[in-house]
Order: sequence, then structure tokens, then C-alpha cells
Amino acid sequence: MSVFPIVILVLALLALMILGSVVPVRLWIEAIFNGVNISLGDLVGMRLRKISPAAIIRPLITATKAGLSLTADQLQAHLQARGHVDQVVTALISADKANLGLDFQKAAAIDLAGRDVLDAVRTSVTPRVIETPRVAGVAKDGIQLIAVARVTVRTNISRLVGGAGQETILARVGEGIVATIGAAETHKAVLENPDKISKTVLAKGLDAGTAFEILSIDIADVDVGKNIGAQLQTDQAEADKRIAQAKAEERRAMAVAVEQEMKARVQEMRAKVVAAEAEVPLAIAQAMKAGNLGVMDYARWKNISADTDMRHAIAGGTPEGATAEG
Repeated sequence: MSVFPIVILVLALLALMILGSVVPVRLWIEAIFNGVNISLGDLVGMRLRKISPAAIIRPLITATKAGLSLTADQLQAHLQARGHVDQVVTALISADKANLGLDFQKAAAIDLAGRDVLDAVRTSVTPRVIETPRVAGVAKDGIQLIAVARVTVRTNISRLVGGAGQETILARVGEGIVATIGAAETHKAVLENPDKISKTVLAKGLDAGTAFEILSIDIADVDVGKNIGAQLQTDQAEADKRIAQAKAEERRAMAVAVEQEMKARVQEMRAKVVAAEAEVPLAIAQAMKAGNLGVMDYARWKNISADTDMRHAIAGGTPEGATAEG
């Protein structure tokens, strides 16, 4: 028996195995039976460009079955740009069924911009409710109110690329709540009509420049907080008290300084008087020695000095001659 036919059969099987590893024949057959016009050369080209054919063919089959006119080249270009082909195709199908007018170019741009295009389409079809954190505002009567709002939004696909996100919506709504509470004359007016907050905030057009359209703003809860007005008055009174105490302490320190200065001056003057009185006996001695003062004059001076001391003692004062005689 010749071995030539067996060799031919083995070589044929090896060729088919190699061809099957390079050319996804099964995927090609699946695409043909699902109405996708693709050639084996296109599939080989995907392999050579290191693109998984299944990542292109299967989303393309899904899009074709849904009635979308997409090409393999469009999906390959988006995949090579690091886009999410499956999400884009699913979003296009959902948008087509909902008549949102979303085409492939816009969906691909939204996806490449970092937005979740499928979530955007779902939010556009089914509006989402987002809740603000607790927002505190103070009415004109000084009472603090803490409010929580629920904002119903839907995606504005035309502004999705370049539009502000959900955080901007929450920040603007919070700002509007604070402004509305601050404009109220009393906190009771806000508690009686909490819908006034939502109506005022909704009328401000807070969704301008964002990727969302605000459908409604509903106040979920309003709590009464602190009496900020009374607290501010208390703090102001305490601050005024501290300022007054500081000024009083400053005046006391100045008075003490003036008193110390006066005492120093008195001590200086007393020292000068003592020094001058100490020179009196010497001057008398020199006058007597020079003949300018006699014994009788000195005696007369002593009598006058004694009489003066006596008068001071009777009047309760300090004798002027006490220091001199000492």
C-alpha cells in the first residue's frame, strides 16, 4: 500500500489547521448567515492588524439584526482608537428604538471623550433622580434651615461632549437653595411653603452648559438648625466685652505707669530737699565765720523755726524745721 495518499491527507489536515488558526472560518460563516457582508480577506486583515475578529464581527451582527447600517471599518477604527465597540453598538440600538437621533459618529465621539454613552442613552430614556447633600441656609430672622433636594435629570445628548457633569448640577442646586432660604423673611415662611424653594431654583435655568436637562427639583426634607442670629449676637457681645476689658487694662497700665512716674519724681524732689537742708548748717556756719550772721541772729532764726514747727504740729502737718534740726 502506498503512503503517498496518507501524506497528502496529513498535509491537507495541517493546512486546514493552520488556515483555521489564521482565518476564522466559523466566524465568517456565522457572519454570512446573519446577513453581514464580510470577506475572508477582511478577517485575515484584522488578524494582521492584531484586532480580534470576534470583537468586530459579533457587535456588527448585533447592529445588523437591529436594523443599523454600520460597517466593519467603522468599528475597527473605533476599536483602534481605544473605544468600547460593544457599548457604542448597544447605545446606538437603544437610541434608535427610542428615536433619539443618535448616529455612530456622535456616539463614538461621546465614548472617546470618556463618557459612558450607554448610560447616557439610558438616562435620556429613563430620567435619573440624584439627591443633594444636606444644604444649610440662614433666613433673615437668623434661623438656620437644612434642606435636602431630589433632582430629576435626563441626559442632553447634544451637550454630552463638553458639557458639565452631575457635580455641577448638585453644586448649582445647592447654591440656589442657600440663596432662596437667605431671601426668606422668616424660617417659618420656608417651612410653610417648601415648594417655593424648588420653584425658585428651577426657574434659574441651572442646567445651562451642562450635559443634563433638569426636569424637576423636589424638596425631600427641611430641618431647623441653629439660631445663627442669636449666636452671632452672643459672639459679638463677647468680642465687645473682651475689647472693653483690653482697653480698661490698657488704661489701668497707663495709670500705674503715671503713678510710678509721679512717685519717682516725688522721691527725686525729696532727695533734692534733703540735700538742700543738709547744706543749711554748713551755710550758717560759713556765714557766722564770715561775720555775716551773728549769734543773736542765729538764736532769732531758731526761735522762728521752733515757732513754725509748733504751728505745723497744731495744724497736724509736718514741721518744716524737723529735717533741718535733725
